[in-house]
Amino acid sequence: MKKTFLLAAGLLFSVSAQAQILDIIKSTVKNQTGIDLSNPKTTPATSTTSPQTPTKNSSSVNLGSLTSTQISSGLKEALNLGVTEGVKKLGVTDGFLKNEAVKILMPEKLRVIDTKLRAFGLGSLADQGVKLLNRAAEDAVTESAPIFTKAITSMTITDAKNILLGGDNSATNYLQSKTQTQLFTAFQPKVKASLGKVGADKVWTQLISKYNTLTGNAVSTDLNEYVTNETINGVFKMVAEKESGIRNNSVMRTTSILQKVFGAQDGK
Repeated sequence: MKKTFLLAAGLLFSVSAQAQILDIIKSTVKNQTGIDLSNPKTTPATSTTSPQTPTKNSSSVNLGSLTSTQISSGLKEALNLGVTEGVKKLGVTDGFLKNEAVKILMPEKLRVIDTKLRAFGLGSLADQGVKLLNRAAEDAVTESAPIFTKAITSMTITDAKNILLGGDNSATNYLQSKTQTQLFTAFQPKVKASLGKVGADKVWTQLISKYNTLTGNAVSTDLNEYVTNETINGVFKMVAEKESGIRNNSVMRTTSILQKVFGAQDGK
């Protein structure tokens, strides 16, 4: 019994001593830091997950909430922006010539002329011929914006959602397939005038004549048709580039309709 009493007393002393030590620690911490360990404040748990960078899907709109008219308006808006910016970039000196994506080269059927003229030491004449083709395109394209805008405005998109959910250049490809012939007819006179304005027609007459004399051949081509097609294709390449940017980069969606329509496309 005596042993039990002594053991209990020892335990009580130990607990008391620990309590005193704990009180001393609490008092010291409170004096040094102002933190009361007897009444600790709980702080909300912080997530250890690193913040995620928002993606283009973060604010997507339900595609089903858009009408075909809204989608069509968004697609046309993107195409109009592409035309406006594309014409601005192409309609300056070297806009075609120094842009490898749209630079107009020697017509395929006349590329043998380039080789032959250079072989005969007439490379400068060949270079001048190519340069003037591009100068004609740069001059003519400045008047093309209204023609493209009219084509876009009159475009009817019956399968707007399919085009929206298609590839990066779906709207551009659709427009080109539907309007290439009309654009060619409307734009060709402007190209013809530009070929004469920059002197490309005279240089090419001289170039082909020189080749025919040197080789005994009788090569000819319709430069007006060739440059018209190449100029139109150049503009469409710029439009496709803009469309792709709007589809894949929310920063390029500078109007509410673009944000709404292509935001919905993000969540497809």
